[in-house]
Amino acid sequence: MTLTADPDIPASAEHATLDGTGDAWRVSGALTVRSVSPIASRLAGLTGELDLSGLTRLDTAGAYLLQSHAASLRLTGARPDHAALLERVGSALPQPPEPETRRWSVAQLLDRVGRVVNGAGGFLVEITAMLGLFLARLGQVLRHPGQLPMTALVHHADQVGWRAIPIVSLMSFLIGVVLAFQGAVQLRQFGAEIFVVDLIAISILRELGILLTAIIVAGRTASSFTAAIGSMKMREEVDAMRTLAIDPAMVLFVPRILALLITLPILGAVANFMGLFGGALMAWVELGVSPPVFLARLLAETGTNHVLVGFVKAPVFALIIGVIGCHAGMQVGGNAESLGAQTSAAVVRAIFAVIVADAMFSIFFAMMDI
Repeated sequence: MTLTADPDIPASAEHATLDGTGDAWRVSGALTVRSVSPIASRLAGLTGELDLSGLTRLDTAGAYLLQSHAASLRLTGARPDHAALLERVGSALPQPPEPETRRWSVAQLLDRVGRVVNGAGGFLVEITAMLGLFLARLGQVLRHPGQLPMTALVHHADQVGWRAIPIVSLMSFLIGVVLAFQGAVQLRQFGAEIFVVDLIAISILRELGILLTAIIVAGRTASSFTAAIGSMKMREEVDAMRTLAIDPAMVLFVPRILALLITLPILGAVANFMGLFGGALMAWVELGVSPPVFLARLLAETGTNHVLVGFVKAPVFALIIGVIGCHAGMQVGGNAESLGAQTSAAVVRAIFAVIVADAMFSIFFAMMDI
């Protein structure tokens, strides 16, 4: 229902006024589409009672304006036809949706948990299959070395190994500095400053050196593998390889994962050296432990088992990072959104898997008293 302006009335007569003070207000005149703008600016923020008995004309624009302020202004004195129009417009106003309070039943909760567990189990099966595929192709390379794409291997070793040395060195150096400083603060209270050497050596060689190196490599390399293989899959280059009788596993997976297997232990050695160097430097500055004393204590009290524990983890971490990165790349669909999602997922999964594997190694070596 809409009351429109009489065509016999000139446009100059289409105006409305708003008067009043405090909580009592009165609008009069013609509140139509031609006059709502000035009234709307004045109604903003008003509260109390709004008398509509002075209205001579009202259309849907004016009714919408009044209804939009009905929460703060009480509308009174409207003529029957105006009241009918206000009611019609008010019923047509969109209402905000009520917040949905979702309650989980036991059956729904179990269903959700079951789906998550099933998805995790399926992911582990796919990762195991990818690992088996790599090992099969690696065995094929060992029988026929000429099939190994040596150029690709050298290229990926440069990408994941040589170019990661600066960030790994800086990170390990700072970790050594932090360990020495924090150890000095605590050990100085007991007059046992010399034991900061043992703290730094065991922490770096056994755990932090290779673990933090693997985490950095997981962030750099898993995402790189996923992006490269995923882009090729988006452009259907992987399908083209199969059409040309080229094995994608041999060309794409083996060089990348093998490059990680070769370079990650080397990066771990670099991280150990830089961590010990940073710790020795801070121990010299903060505690006065000279480099010869630090080195003598390191060689006398740090067993080779700590070094071996760290290096045993490196090939396992390399396999985890490489397999997860290549698997995520093969899961990319035909759009850029899928590529971004899989790249992010690869980094998260690789870091999580590395930390879980490190925890399992720690439990195993503790049980074996190594």
